[in-house]
Amino acid sequence: MKKIILVYGTIAGLIVGAMFFIGAPLYDKGIITFDNGMLVGYTSMVIALSLVFFGIKSYRDSHANGVITFGKAFKIGMLVTLVASVVYAISWEVAYNTVSKGYSEAMYTHQIEKIKQEIKDETELKAQITKMEEFKVMYQNPFIRFGITLFEIFPVGLIISLVSAGLLRKKEFMAGSSI
Repeated sequence: MKKIILVYGTIAGLIVGAMFFIGAPLYDKGIITFDNGMLVGYTSMVIALSLVFFGIKSYRDSHANGVITFGKAFKIGMLVTLVASVVYAISWEVAYNTVSKGYSEAMYTHQIEKIKQEIKDETELKAQITKMEEFKVMYQNPFIRFGITLFEIFPVGLIISLVSAGLLRKKEFMAGSSI
């Protein structure tokens, strides 16, 4: 079980983590923007975390004689997600300090401009800008940044683990098929 978790989790984490390095030049060229970047990011997470499904299926078919409980499947899915999340967060730390230097400042500037366009009340505008400034300072702490990054991907893996565990607990679902 450990090998399946480490292999599928690491591959999933590397796939989604690679997007930081692939995406950086695309941001620079304006192909990916702050407005569509979230869609691109979460789409890559769903694609990479599809390996949660395949990890659970691999365990069910290879080690559990084609039968797995929801609880066991969910546990495997969450552990694959945990490994993928850690690899993803480490990848962001590397990218943040190399190819994505200046990203944080550019995002801050983009958000401030967006706030200024959307909020017309001066008091509320100042409050929102203050919040952004506080977040900017907080985000400079690598431990906080790491935690925030973990929380970006983990809920996606949670949902995929739940769905995968629900499907794969049925022994007739993709029974005996090799992937």
